[in-house]
Amino acid sequence: MAFLDNSGDIILDAVLTDAGRQRLAKGDGSFKIVKFALGDDEINYELYDKNDTRGSAFYDLEILQSPVFEAFTNNTATMKSKLVTIARNDILYLPVLLLNSISTVGALGISEVTGLAGTVPLSADDATTSALTSATSVGATNFYDASKAEGNAIVVDQGLNTNAISPERTIAADLFEDSYSIQLDNRLLTLTDGASNNVDISFIDDDNIALYNVSTPTNMIEDISDKISEGVSPIQGPRGTRLNMGFRSSTDVLTSTYLFTRLGSQVTIDSVPYYYIDTNVRITGLTTGYRIDLPLRILRKQ
Repeated sequence: MAFLDNSGDIILDAVLTDAGRQRLAKGDGSFKIVKFALGDDEINYELYDKNDTRGSAFYDLEILQSPVFEAFTNNTATMKSKLVTIARNDILYLPVLLLNSISTVGALGISEVTGLAGTVPLSADDATTSALTSATSVGATNFYDASKAEGNAIVVDQGLNTNAISPERTIAADLFEDSYSIQLDNRLLTLTDGASNNVDISFIDDDNIALYNVSTPTNMIEDISDKISEGVSPIQGPRGTRLNMGFRSSTDVLTSTYLFTRLGSQVTIDSVPYYYIDTNVRITGLTTGYRIDLPLRILRKQ
């Protein structure tokens, strides 16, 4: 990764994604660029200085001259903040994605248990499930059994997270998410729909990151615009959709300790030793481009 000097001439530096290069390599004439993305990961908007005594032309000069990333193809590190164009000029609030850990929803939140804190815990196999269930500090409801993949591990709600607009209002159609992309390390986990059914993989890149694209109609995406009661969503204002998902242990995670010793570490919970691997699931709304990364911890009893 490197930076390009942006203080003089404007430089256009573009690359194909892994998927684009794969399609180009087919050499059958089918390759055509139909989509591109813009981002502003390197921009610090706090540099805007409306008090600059030199005049309004200098208010955003530091922003305009900020070094920009050299284009690179690693999708796990690039384009965290994609730009979106909305023609209307009456928008005061943009939608977000929030993890829904309200108990009545039945999904997990970020754990506060010692040894699991800051992550969503998953058990790799039956022996781990039994040990975590028996652990005084954990219990059966504070982790997800990825060996069985029953129910939702994670629920994410979308909408306008502001109390300035009533949740009884309807979210605008151009801010309503009905399609999501989900990225996951394919060596470790596969995605399920929250009902034990595997979701079809759209693409696996050269870093073993599996991309799943899900759109309505699917039981993974639920319209929650009519769920306006308090205590059903962390979204304070108008609500859009809810994304439900589960995870299934890969064969290597389920049957072997190799990836745990190669990629992970060890932790002791209530005097029981476990191997663990930390990974992320990345969720992106394909309408607005809003994205969140949620930390997962996969545990396997030693």
